[in-house]
Amino acid sequence: MKDDPTVFVIDHDEASRRDLQTLLRSVEIPVEIFASAHEFLEAVDPSRPGCLVLDTRLPGMSGLELQQRLADRPVSPPVIIITSHGDIPMAVEATRNGAIDFLEKPFRQQLLLDRVYEALEKDAATRRAYAKQTVLEARAALLTPREREVMAYVVAGLPNKAVAMRMGVTRKAVEAYRARVMRKMEAGSLAELVRIDVILQQGHTVHAGPHARSRGVRPEPRMSAQPTATMEALVATRSPSATRSGVAGRGGWHAPI
Repeated sequence: MKDDPTVFVIDHDEASRRDLQTLLRSVEIPVEIFASAHEFLEAVDPSRPGCLVLDTRLPGMSGLELQQRLADRPVSPPVIIITSHGDIPMAVEATRNGAIDFLEKPFRQQLLLDRVYEALEKDAATRRAYAKQTVLEARAALLTPREREVMAYVVAGLPNKAVAMRMGVTRKAVEAYRARVMRKMEAGSLAELVRIDVILQQGHTVHAGPHARSRGVRPEPRMSAQPTATMEALVATRSPSATRSGVAGRGGWHAPI
């Protein structure tokens, strides 16, 4: 079904696409495959839940360019980068743009599945948070300018008397504004109103752009080869001795066999 969380595999290599499709279907994860970024963009509704398994080298728009384009959307799908031609600048760019992981081919099937499950869980959580945020923003839009001002003072911890002095109104007027704020925001307590305000402020950070979103909401992404690799490990495996042998140390670069 179109509403089911789906893994969208975008890889220029047909054999790789088919292998990933078979793997994901074997664990009953809905999957759709595409040969290019343009093919994906033309076929897939951006509101559909799921995640991307995205190759970096694609005809036309590259995988990293597609990742950046998707990051501009209010709810962008989590991305797992896969590549046979990884390097440090590419890994840095992918992770800065919020990639769940950066996997060097060939990678272990279980490692990819672990990242896919993680990405799908993240997407579901993000969509729930965005839906809640949208509801709260709709409620906040009903507030008058005075009510917004009172709400700002109240969540900052000011007592009614201090708010009245700052606004130049009576304490009873503040109490009336405050009661209307609580009713319109559907807050049962001051603590709940503070939590609502935090969510609204986080929403402003998300809407500030893809880089604000990746810093403010996404967990720190990892970079993995077989089974995992830190940036330092990748640097070490690019040394002349590692390149000559074709095999890195523990957790490092592994040349295809």
